[in-house]
Amino acid sequence: MLRHEFQPGKLVAGLVLTAAGVVYAGDAGGLWDTPWFAVIPLVVGGLCLAGAAGFLAGRVRRRRGAGRPGTGGAGARPAR
Repeated sequence: MLRHEFQPGKLVAGLVLTAAGVVYAGDAGGLWDTPWFAVIPLVVGGLCLAGAAGFLAGRVRRRRGAGRPGTGGAGARPAR
């Protein structure tokens, strides 16, 4: 049983920010030379991709949940 629902937007954001950290760690360790502004497009693009993934996952979750009677989701109305 899952402990929580899968959230792909958070996964993408975490991967992109980890990659940005690896780029700066490689620069600090002397493995390569990274200009200070090089990570800005990586982070902004990654956050936009994470937002799109989260939006699409929410739409898919809503669409699949709408067809199932008796599922008590967050936006479900109480039964009468």
